[in-house]
Amino acid sequence: MANSKYEYVKSFEVQDEVMFPNLIVARIGGRDFRRFSEVHEFVKPNDEVALNLMNSCAVSVLEEFPDIVFAYGYSDEYSFALKKTTRFYQRRASKIHSLIVSFFTSAYVTKWKEFFPHKELIYPPSFCARIISCASIGVLQAYLLWRQNDCHINNQHSTCIHELVKHGKTEREAQEFLKGTRKREKHDLLFEQFGINYEKLPVIVRQGSAILKTKVEDVVKYDNNGAPVKRLRRKAGIIHSKNIAGKNFWNEHVDLVKELGSFVDAIGKVEPDYIRSFQFEAQLLPSTWIVIRIDGCHFHRFSEVHEFVKPNDEQALKLMNSCAMAVLKEFQDIVFAYGVSDEYSFIVKKDSQFYQRRASDMVTVVVSFFTSIYVVHWKEFFPQKELKYLPSFDGRAVCYPSSEILRDYLAWRQVDCHINNQYNTCFWELVKSGKSKSEAQNYLKGTQAAEKNELLKQFGITDYNALPLMFRQGSSVFWDKIGRTHEESSQNIGGYYAHRLLRVSYANYHFVQWKFESFQVPSLLGQIGIPMPAIPMLVFIWKICGNFSILCQEGVSGFWVYNTLFSVIRKAYCIQENVVRIRGLDSIVPTGRSSLSKL
Repeated sequence: MANSKYEYVKSFEVQDEVMFPNLIVARIGGRDFRRFSEVHEFVKPNDEVALNLMNSCAVSVLEEFPDIVFAYGYSDEYSFALKKTTRFYQRRASKIHSLIVSFFTSAYVTKWKEFFPHKELIYPPSFCARIISCASIGVLQAYLLWRQNDCHINNQHSTCIHELVKHGKTEREAQEFLKGTRKREKHDLLFEQFGINYEKLPVIVRQGSAILKTKVEDVVKYDNNGAPVKRLRRKAGIIHSKNIAGKNFWNEHVDLVKELGSFVDAIGKVEPDYIRSFQFEAQLLPSTWIVIRIDGCHFHRFSEVHEFVKPNDEQALKLMNSCAMAVLKEFQDIVFAYGVSDEYSFIVKKDSQFYQRRASDMVTVVVSFFTSIYVVHWKEFFPQKELKYLPSFDGRAVCYPSSEILRDYLAWRQVDCHINNQYNTCFWELVKSGKSKSEAQNYLKGTQAAEKNELLKQFGITDYNALPLMFRQGSSVFWDKIGRTHEESSQNIGGYYAHRLLRVSYANYHFVQWKFESFQVPSLLGQIGIPMPAIPMLVFIWKICGNFSILCQEGVSGFWVYNTLFSVIRKAYCIQENVVRIRGLDSIVPTGRSSLSKL
């Protein structure tokens, strides 16, 4: 990232390193998978094909990330344990869980046709994830016992519900019928009334699936005579066990003992305090702007493998923009997004209770959904290119207490966009002219913006500012309200009915001054916390003032015009100057003739 005066905003990022000697477990779970399973007509109470798809994705995760040495999953969840000595992403929780959930999602969408060849993926799946910090191997043992017990209890309950509904009860009646029943009673119910011996059900549904790496002989090549040359390699494999938290199961696997530690005691139940610690999730500060920033993982290599146009691939950027638009459509609390290259920042409104402001859920569900859309939309933007390997993203959430700091965050990202794009444009022009990549880097070392502009002129780019706005300034995604209508689906804004239109803009925005075109301002007022009574007046003033470019032509300062208008609003509603929400409103006021002339 480029250096700029706005880099102070990085100080708001909270360190989330999982300290040694804690063991790290990343648990992912399907988002609203009950609906997903109904829409895609999964077999009830358990769809073994869907479970095998989950297992296949988990195996891919273990093969992709060597530091993950064990996994356990059932239904729509999976837990991944990293080796005790791991320094994966410097043990930063946000990086670890977002990257794993992103890769898992990417695998799920990609493998769908392999497991469901006759079913279309009606809508993209997504997952949530979080980090469980286990202080010792004994705590990890308790965690695994808790998850496998949960697998058994949930499966037994679901099987009973399914059979009761199948034999005439409604789902509510079935739930009432089972209320307060114990495991033994459910077991007897299944056997006596429905002829089902629970112990004879497939182990994959009763016990869940464990995945670990074992050494197996693998053919690495063939000699001159055509004979296979074999080597011992560690490969991930699926196994089933009645008690994955048992000493016998765990300690007989040498690699698990080496990478995580051995189980010393046999345990039959999990301490309630342990369960509370497993369920604890940190929440972000209230009344602060939340920015969720996602970044492509190893996208430098990804762009080379998929032969993206250098220095900017317009189709790749449009694919990123389409994913960002899908995120705003899916999550209504996200009111604005700004993206450049392989990153996107999503702004969550200040008073949002999105996932009760739980950072891990917010970040991972956005990263997962974005990844899902990226894979689904790939063919739309690259119809002639196959996706050669799975894309993935990582993410984090940062709180900003004021609109001014949020503005500076956006300015920081936009300055970064400009500096990087100018550098990359020069770099690739030098490479095209015959220099090696290292020679191009050395040539550009220490050069300033003016020097780069002069260099570009030598390559026929006489005006850097004539390059597409999307390359130079990034892309903004936001909801806009347009037109008047009286349809029921419309939203009433201070007496004006308007459709909500999702817009991607490459307009001449400078977040340093936070300039927005006129069509944005009414739509953003409510999102930044302006009292609703002020909105009709602002819209009214907006309408009667007409084309402000006339004022600009007459020499009237655009800044003065807007200050006057907002002063009227303040006085009319007795809103004090020091109200934070009004400072937020001030920060989006367009300044200067360049923006006002468009109104």
